[in-house]
Amino acid sequence: MAHSVLFDQNQLYGGGNQPDGLEFYQTQYADPSAAGVGVQGSADEFYTSSYGTAMPIVERSWLAAFGTGGFPNEPPLMEELGINFQHIKSKTLAVLNPFKPLDTEIYDDSDMAGPLLFILVLGTFLLLSGKSQFGYIYGVGLMGTLGIWTILNLMSQGGIEVMRTASILGYCLLPIVFLGGIGLTVDLKTAQLGVLAAALPIAWCTYSSATMFVTVLSMSEQRLLVAYPVCLFYTSFALLTVF
Repeated sequence: MAHSVLFDQNQLYGGGNQPDGLEFYQTQYADPSAAGVGVQGSADEFYTSSYGTAMPIVERSWLAAFGTGGFPNEPPLMEELGINFQHIKSKTLAVLNPFKPLDTEIYDDSDMAGPLLFILVLGTFLLLSGKSQFGYIYGVGLMGTLGIWTILNLMSQGGIEVMRTASILGYCLLPIVFLGGIGLTVDLKTAQLGVLAAALPIAWCTYSSATMFVTVLSMSEQRLLVAYPVCLFYTSFALLTVF
């Protein structure tokens, strides 16, 4: 909508033939209420800001929790929860292939989604085998993580966060999870079979986690010192799985 502006023509031009001395002309200033023209959406979906621009209206009622809408430029839910599926995949593949060169960037975060999943699967396998060990799994995992975290901080110069320590130890638990899956079909309590079946996963877990700690903390000359407490940690889980 255009506005009409009045001005005195006699004062501006020094006289004229208009009887009342007034003249109308059209300005180019648009009404702010028309700022929503050309913007997709109905008029109810936009409001006019103090600058005369149309802004989308975001529903803030409790019903918005059950819808698919959200705030503009809002990050995805998985990103807000700190779950990165690409990092989970990369760390899992690094454990499955410990001889592959490590990318230290994937260990910059303290991702706990993978370790919690592995612990839950291991406890489920043991439960299906007739051994309810959830309490022991969480107890050994917590105390062992705190102990290894303390040792690593005493041995290294830069140190490491406790959550990063738990993340690495949890991801490297994957071979023990495989051992728990084997226990569903085979009786691992047989003396020779249990020792042979547990030796490989323990060595696998120890080598993977020790390699990751040594790479992240730049402790290549202390590999054996790092591997010893880590080996005891995974041996405890292997004993829980076998017996």
